[in-house]
Amino acid sequence: MRRRAFITLIGGAAAWPLAARAQQRAFPVIGLLSSRSPAVDTPFIAVIRQGLNETGLVEGQNIALDYRWAEGQYDRLAGLAADLVRQQVTVIVTMGGDLSALAAKAATVTIPIVFAIGSDPIRSGLVTSLHRPGGNLTGVSTFLAEIEPKRLALLRELRPNATATAVLVNPENTPRAEAQLSDLQTAARSVGQEITILNTRTIRDIDAAFATLAQMRADALLVATDAFFLTRATQLVVLAARHAIPTLYFRREFAAAGGLMSYGSNINESYRVVGVYAARILKGEKPGDLPIQRSTKFELVVNLSTANALGLEIPPMLLARADEVIE
Repeated sequence: MRRRAFITLIGGAAAWPLAARAQQRAFPVIGLLSSRSPAVDTPFIAVIRQGLNETGLVEGQNIALDYRWAEGQYDRLAGLAADLVRQQVTVIVTMGGDLSALAAKAATVTIPIVFAIGSDPIRSGLVTSLHRPGGNLTGVSTFLAEIEPKRLALLRELRPNATATAVLVNPENTPRAEAQLSDLQTAARSVGQEITILNTRTIRDIDAAFATLAQMRADALLVATDAFFLTRATQLVVLAARHAIPTLYFRREFAAAGGLMSYGSNINESYRVVGVYAARILKGEKPGDLPIQRSTKFELVVNLSTANALGLEIPPMLLARADEVIE
């Protein structure tokens, strides 16, 4: 190969990444920030794409997506959000709870943000109004954290004679954890129930929490709403089965994986709306003019196979209210 041809070939190869990036930047870029992991979020991202597709936006054809995952390490969120801002993405979509949305909010006041959270966005400090959020944020809330007392009541219905009930909470997820504790303790006191709070921040903490549950001979366990717990769904379900502790979770994914029971919202519709909202913003609407959407559909899922393995009979009235029974 002659020297001139060799130089031309090398120059073309060096320029290729720049050309690819330029082509990518020809599309609007949606930066996706999640406190969870790709393994957990893959099905939800598919639903976000569905919402985008409904409005004529298709990844790789007229939009691009740029992903950032904290893998359950909440202290990484600020840096990941700042990186998306440096990349000058067009819109930021946040997943995995309040902390992802709060990190994005702290990182930019100009780039539109569309969040999917499980708590009250006013109580979390994200917006000041549900109808006209103003600023650069909007999104969807399932208000999962606010139904913790309802979930505690379901656990009491499942285990009416329980004397040792525990709750797994991630204290790193503030302010949600504080609100959860306040709501749960108020609900427990109102019916004369005592609950033991087990703070769980890491994988090791989960193992330690179940060791404590075994020592206290817990009759029932409530796993509080938190993105970190969803990333550790298999670990939680396996340990609950190993220690034979009837456990109530906050998402269907736990029951589908072998957990006893779950009560929470249908998250798929929320993520579809997130995709639609991101598309509407890309087409010129302002996030502050888009009202916060609230999910009002909740589903109770019971895994009868797990109940049988625990030697536990689900109360007929509770079983009759189940939206889904896994046999």
